[in-house]
Amino acid sequence: MSSIEITKDTYLKWYELMLLMRRFEEKTGQLYGQQKIRGFCHLYIGQEAVLAGAVSALRHEDSMITTYRDHAHALAKGTSPKAIMAEMYGKATGCSKGKGGSMHMFDKENHFYGGHGIVGGQIPLGAGIAFAEKYKGTEFVNVCYMGDGAVRQGALGETFNMAALWKLPVIFVCENNGYAMGTSVARTTADVDIYKLGLPYGIPSSAVDGMDPVAVHNAMDEAAQRARAGEGPTFLEMRTYRYKGHSMSDPQKYRTKEEVESYKAKDPIEIVKQEIEKNGYADEKWFEEVAARIKAEIEEAVKFAEESPWPEASELYTDVYVQSDYPYIRD
Repeated sequence: MSSIEITKDTYLKWYELMLLMRRFEEKTGQLYGQQKIRGFCHLYIGQEAVLAGAVSALRHEDSMITTYRDHAHALAKGTSPKAIMAEMYGKATGCSKGKGGSMHMFDKENHFYGGHGIVGGQIPLGAGIAFAEKYKGTEFVNVCYMGDGAVRQGALGETFNMAALWKLPVIFVCENNGYAMGTSVARTTADVDIYKLGLPYGIPSSAVDGMDPVAVHNAMDEAAQRARAGEGPTFLEMRTYRYKGHSMSDPQKYRTKEEVESYKAKDPIEIVKQEIEKNGYADEKWFEEVAARIKAEIEEAVKFAEESPWPEASELYTDVYVQSDYPYIRD
């Protein structure tokens, strides 16, 4: 049973957040094509409901850790578009001082702990963050995101066992968009029901419609209630879909245009918009105002990134170790 009611305000916030993610990622793709953003870049377009439904069921103090497809996660946790855009530009004003780029952004203030480039590397780290919360006696949970490709890493089994044994307050979330990097789940996984991987460890596990923020909200709320009550981890397989390639360099030859269009027909942003209209929660003027506000916010973020300074060369030697006078760092 959901402890956090879904209201008119919830729907309006979902729409605004998902549209911000969508427009931000579209602009990111454009800037990458212009070589303003370098390195690797992985867009989240199509998967927005997974995050919108999650944050409406969580507290600000609950932490989040994820893969290198991380821009939208940072936005969902409250990191400013300016700080994210500047980070992708590699500028000193970025949320990681320009040192993390697209794939490795952090925001301690908003309890967002990355952005991790090693596939599955964040899974044991998420359990570690949850262990810290339990050790400190808080009621906060960690949400540890992974892709469908990461579930075949050995670290997953080791982490599931330890998290279940110690009843850690962690929600493991597999964002199953069907293809990992470019090979379908059906060709790489013995059982396509990925959520079943949690069952041998005694972890409550289920599949969730990741294109529906209502389903995501309810599943995350239930998992958070369990974690806060000391009942341990939950594993949720969010069945979603990315409309773009694995990364900006992906030609997407492994799927048909018809398949992509079939998923676009159940776009979570449009579904939420239809629900808002059906219930009379807002009129067309409100939608236009939201779109204009988000457009201006993103334009402002780009301007901020463009005008921000590059990091000083001396920054190479900072933030490497906690100890400020570490003896083996020399400039």
